[in-house]
Amino acid sequence: MDLISQYDSCTLCPRSCMADRRTAGAKGFCGCGDTVMAARAALHQWEEPWISGIHGSGTVFFTGCTLRCCFCQNYPISQEGLGKEITVRQLGDIFLRLQDEGAHNINLVTATQYLPSVISALDLVKPRLSIPVVYNCGGYERTEVVKALKGYVDIWLPDLKYYSSRLSARYSKAPDYFEKASAAILQMIRQTGTPEFTSFQDPENPDAPACTLMKKGVIIRHMVLPGAKDDSMLLLHWMKEHLPDGKFDVSLMSQYTPFYKSGSFPEINRRITSYEYYKVVDTAIELGLVHGFMQEKSSAKEEYTPPFNLEGLDSVSDA
Repeated sequence: MDLISQYDSCTLCPRSCMADRRTAGAKGFCGCGDTVMAARAALHQWEEPWISGIHGSGTVFFTGCTLRCCFCQNYPISQEGLGKEITVRQLGDIFLRLQDEGAHNINLVTATQYLPSVISALDLVKPRLSIPVVYNCGGYERTEVVKALKGYVDIWLPDLKYYSSRLSARYSKAPDYFEKASAAILQMIRQTGTPEFTSFQDPENPDAPACTLMKKGVIIRHMVLPGAKDDSMLLLHWMKEHLPDGKFDVSLMSQYTPFYKSGSFPEINRRITSYEYYKVVDTAIELGLVHGFMQEKSSAKEEYTPPFNLEGLDSVSDA
């Protein structure tokens, strides 16, 4: 894959919109041109414990998205273009600053639309980066892009949102979601192999318990949607039947909160019920998909969405 030219006739995501994003004012389906934009670059405590650890994940939230989820919690940056332009060198400096601040990893949130620039930034700082790189995405990826990130990404944190093409078309405008996401996740697992972990003891607080951190692996996230528990259970059965045992972990999320355009879809303009969520949890347990995380039902809170106030970007040098 020729990443250098991927802003020309862009095919970075499954949309393959062919936009010439190097042309002034031109944008792809993702809403982005060829200059990186981000809305936050700071330590983040609200990922899975293996990712957030004690100090937090060094998370960069990129502007734009290749999906159109009507319930997106990050809609100001994913759909409305909130963010600040940064250069490749500035992005590399951000990675190093987050590492200096104690981040357990560099967490790239929705970065595919800027892939050539992200890879260039990682190339600049790779010799000085000693923490894992996490690729945190909606799962809607091309397998060629996953392959291009071999050697750059240590931990994959993809969503697997839908099994049904009807639901993915209705809520995310991506009828081919499962086809693309399932293939991409299989490739992620091939590249990482068996998950690896390490124990971290905070040197500044030696009396505190150590925490477990992931060094390498795949955590598949799935958020249960209102009225869609059967689709969630189909996804779990697919994971059990088609993914290699012991090569991935599952994170089941109950945090769905009506956001953005959920009001236009009455069936999901509510939180999930305890029955819906625990029916999915019970299915995961019955299938033996128990290595990973299952949120408490009370986790449906807006605090999981960080403030997109350009934290960590306002002080970025223009040099």
